[in-house]
Amino acid sequence: MLTPDRRTVLASMAGLAASAVTPRLFAQERAAEALTSLTGTVAPIGRPERADRLIRAQAAMQRAGIDALLIEPGASLVYYSGVRWWRSERLTAAIIPASGAPLIICPFFEKPSIEESLGIAAEVRVWQEHESPHALIATALKERGLARGRIGIEETVRYFAVDGLKAALPGANLIPDSVTRTLRMRKTPAEIALMQTAADVTMAAYRWTYPQVKAGMTPADIAALMTAATTTLGGKPEFNLVLVGEAAAYPHGSGKPQAVRAGEVVLMDCGCTVGDYQSDISRTFVHGATPTAQQRKVWNDVSRGQSIAIKAAKLGAPAGSVDDAVRGWYATQGYGPGYALPGLSHRTGHGIGMEGHEPVNLVHGETTKLDVGMCFSNEPGLYLPGVMGVRMEDCFHMTARGPVWFSKLPVSIEDPIG
Repeated sequence: MLTPDRRTVLASMAGLAASAVTPRLFAQERAAEALTSLTGTVAPIGRPERADRLIRAQAAMQRAGIDALLIEPGASLVYYSGVRWWRSERLTAAIIPASGAPLIICPFFEKPSIEESLGIAAEVRVWQEHESPHALIATALKERGLARGRIGIEETVRYFAVDGLKAALPGANLIPDSVTRTLRMRKTPAEIALMQTAADVTMAAYRWTYPQVKAGMTPADIAALMTAATTTLGGKPEFNLVLVGEAAAYPHGSGKPQAVRAGEVVLMDCGCTVGDYQSDISRTFVHGATPTAQQRKVWNDVSRGQSIAIKAAKLGAPAGSVDDAVRGWYATQGYGPGYALPGLSHRTGHGIGMEGHEPVNLVHGETTKLDVGMCFSNEPGLYLPGVMGVRMEDCFHMTARGPVWFSKLPVSIEDPIG
């Protein structure tokens, strides 16, 4: 459910930043005693897989009439090249031509570090501090006869990089990159395997953490348990959002102080990364008391919503039809209408892969058709402001036989983990 650009804010809201060092260390010690890594035999994405990605990308570029792609640091740069870098005012980028070897451009003093993670055959060119990286890119494109070429700009590239290239190569036609999203949207078996391991890690962390939740714990205390377990199990924790009681009515939380009390719902939204690929799983349970009739009904309705969504996720169906199916049934139960509260105030699901949120989404109006290799969250939560919220979230991937879950679903409100 969480998005990377909100994690810092949400962590602060949930109290993660304020958690004490001692509880965290205690959680780490307990996890180390009870858990072992699940990632020891994981096969990371290697050079053959990335070489195949380039072949498929270049074929797609040729079909689309795109002469080259411009990629900045981030998930797409890792996807194509293996280069793990950050964005700053010093431009580092990749140029992927429709034929021939890719080019990485970077500051001179960063070249050795860039080359450490380079996972493809590519030329690395450098620019000095007093030089223009845009001029370097323009020169490389001119050398390839692309001074007036159609240059695809990956959708997350920053404006200054686009504007600089436009000024340095005024004859080129800078257009949206229609290739990268299409490739990344459809995962290969190697990618699916890493996502499966990430889901396995998160589920194992849930199973270890759930029985340790006690009355009086804060969201930070519970998150520390999940973080410790996830780390010990071999995953890289990405987010552990914990919402208690009325705060669970707000999908991304509340800044109000929270502590576990008997009879209140606890909503956990947690995920990790394994080999650059993510999990995203949410669970909701009632702590220390028999659930009320209302709690049970809302929990069961969300469980039914998940079932309706997975049944609607058919190959060739528009992604938006999955959201419509859930929202239509919720309306019969008195929720909504549409995105109104009480009800499902956000989309039914989002794409997931190297990033927690990727195209395409299970949201009303989305016409992209479901295809083999696409991966989604399924999280039709229900939110009752001033009372509580319930969200179960499990991810699935599309196969030739239909959707397949990455995680075991919750059984009931009394058996809420799975």
